[in-house]
Amino acid sequence: MSDEIGGDGGRMTLVEHLTELRRRVIICVIAVALAAIVAFILYPWIIKFLSEPYRQITKHNRGCAPKGCDLVATDPLQPFAVRLKVATYGGVVLALPVWLWQVWRFVTPGLHKREKRYAIPFILSSILLFCGGGFVAWLTVPKALQFLANVGGSSITPFFTADKYLSLISLMILAFGLSFEFPVLLVFLMLVGVLKPRTLSRNRRWAAVGITTFAAVITPSQDPYSLAFMAVPMYLFYEASILIGKLMKK
Repeated sequence: MSDEIGGDGGRMTLVEHLTELRRRVIICVIAVALAAIVAFILYPWIIKFLSEPYRQITKHNRGCAPKGCDLVATDPLQPFAVRLKVATYGGVVLALPVWLWQVWRFVTPGLHKREKRYAIPFILSSILLFCGGGFVAWLTVPKALQFLANVGGSSITPFFTADKYLSLISLMILAFGLSFEFPVLLVFLMLVGVLKPRTLSRNRRWAAVGITTFAAVITPSQDPYSLAFMAVPMYLFYEASILIGKLMKK
């Protein structure tokens, strides 16, 4: 059995392939670390921006003064832990172009020349879709928070800790951003011949069920608004991927 991997004459041994993977992973880690330092420095502005939805629903529900609507910390170490968490999530997001490029460069040796020309559209569309997913998550957060704050009834007055709240909102943005990469994955699989447009067309019903189930599981808030805001765009992306696949064949 051959231990060579590659296409168009550019053969790589298994060891070379693993070495290349390690190099790409190291570059991604360094990029995320550097971006996390930037996010750590910009923390005051980031936390103010991210806490705005909580301020709005708290002010609406309790009519509190601005300071009374702030997030709370229940542990002396929690403020520092929150800052580290925000820096980490921020690093992942800010380094998005770097690690997407590294992913593409890693799979490129296994592609043909015709497929390699899609590198720039792949990177740009991935970035735009991730940002679009984050934006949709941001629009969804107020509704999700309102639902979560009221679902327990009027006998419960919610006070969100900074750690739990920021974990929720950061995971919401990451979940939506990654789920909006769905069409990029489908188009890539069609590009390399793993999927065909007619296969996707025949499985629309199963796709709708799978997308709805996926959205119900992956949304951190588990509320109906987040499910709908994620599932509907993902199904539209599914249909768009079929059209793009047909156009690519022409």
